[in-house]
Amino acid sequence: MAEKKKRAVKKPAKLRRLRLPGRKKKEAEAAAAAPPVEARAVARYIRLSPQKARLVIDLIRGREAGEALEILRFTRKRAAKDIEKVLRSAIANAEQKSETLDVDRLFVKEAYVNEGPRWKRLRPAPFGRAYTYQRRTSHIHVSVAERPAAAVPA
Repeated sequence: MAEKKKRAVKKPAKLRRLRLPGRKKKEAEAAAAAPPVEARAVARYIRLSPQKARLVIDLIRGREAGEALEILRFTRKRAAKDIEKVLRSAIANAEQKSETLDVDRLFVKEAYVNEGPRWKRLRPAPFGRAYTYQRRTSHIHVSVAERPAAAVPA
């Protein structure tokens, strides 16, 4: 039985960046003037009516991240717990994205709730009939961003 030789498949060479004069200086300037860090988190298919979740999400939109967490901690609505988890996740994502991030400068840039799929259910009714009802679900989106250093209130 003859052994077959494996052919080596040549892969195309990776494209390399051209080294241009003064490139390092431009990269350093770009890093210094980097846009503020922005991160987001999404919780999908939450068993909660979007209408009820929007009541809570409206409380934190545009606020500082720490202040928003305090508001959610003391809000007596069922949606507050799920929204707090998403906000904490967005803050953690922002920390993961940048080593130089100052968490105290984060604010809730975007916060909204979209409607997820509805679960159609049947409820028994008199005379052998059935009434239909829907169980609503939500998709919660929270985006945090870092305020520029000059815009931070003292």
